Amino acid sequence: MLYIVDMNKKYIKYINYIVNDIELPYLKCLEQYGLKGNEYKLILSKVFNQPVTIKSNRVYDTNGKEIYYEDSYGLWVKKEYDTNSNLIYHEDSNGYWYKKEYDTNNNEIYFEKNNGYWEKYEYNSNNNEIYYENSNGVIIDKR
Repeated sequence: MLYIVDMNKKYIKYINYIVNDIELPYLKCLEQYGLKGNEYKLILSKVFNQPVTIKSNRVYDTNGKEIYYEDSYGLWVKKEYDTNSNLIYHEDSNGYWYKKEYDTNNNEIYFEKNNGYWEKYEYNSNNNEIYYENSNGVIIDKR
């Protein structure tokens, strides 16, 4: 019995080592470990801090939203969603990223890209846009 417990501890330690060791692109990096299919799911669930489903070269969250994609060349895309399934972050292997924020009605209120460009929005109680501003100095105020 003690042997099984020790093996489980060693296995968990090994899985956690891989989780901390892998780098992007994740799927390509994981090839070097000779893992079984279910171990990919275990490791990527820890990497993304949530249960995942893997279909081919795509990783999905529990809501069926794609959170990671990787092609055979190692190009990748990572995505994050808020609790309302709104896309809040997108990043790719070329260094491009953007992030978004939403109000309680799921209206986009902020957008920012890796080049420093940003946009801000405000909405009235009918969810109509009443204010827009961007980093280029454009302001449209309908308040």
